[in-house]
Amino acid sequence: MHEYRTRRRIEFSDTDAGGIAHFARFFVFMEIAEHELLRSLGADPGAAPEADGRVVGWPRVAAACEFLSPVRFGDEIDVHLQVLRVGRTSLTFGFALSCDGTPVARGRTTTVYAVLNAPGGIQPIPIPPALRAQLEEAPQPAAGELRARAGS
Repeated sequence: MHEYRTRRRIEFSDTDAGGIAHFARFFVFMEIAEHELLRSLGADPGAAPEADGRVVGWPRVAAACEFLSPVRFGDEIDVHLQVLRVGRTSLTFGFALSCDGTPVARGRTTTVYAVLNAPGGIQPIPIPPALRAQLEEAPQPAAGELRARAGS
């Protein structure tokens, strides 16, 4: 399955009165990584208008996060996203967040591809086949990663 990695600096606005990253921000960090992944695959992570007037998007149906170690203003965190499951209409992502190699948080989200403006309310629809194929395929490592793996 597909994987995606990104880095993020903890900003002052991410912290609470105690100076550590507020728990709710971890859901934002996970969502940003998800959006970056979808954009990297050519998909629109937002509410995208279609030619037929439908608006499609990815509403969440489940989200969880376990907090393992605090991070503070100025820390840089690594966010590792893994596609855990590609269903007919849904995606489940797993997240591992770390700071300098120390695990900071683990999370999981499930999102559904859906028509957001359907007459009867939000209606799940099948994930487009081209996107499904990309999500089910493991990405090829970059040339530098291949050399590093060959040397190990």
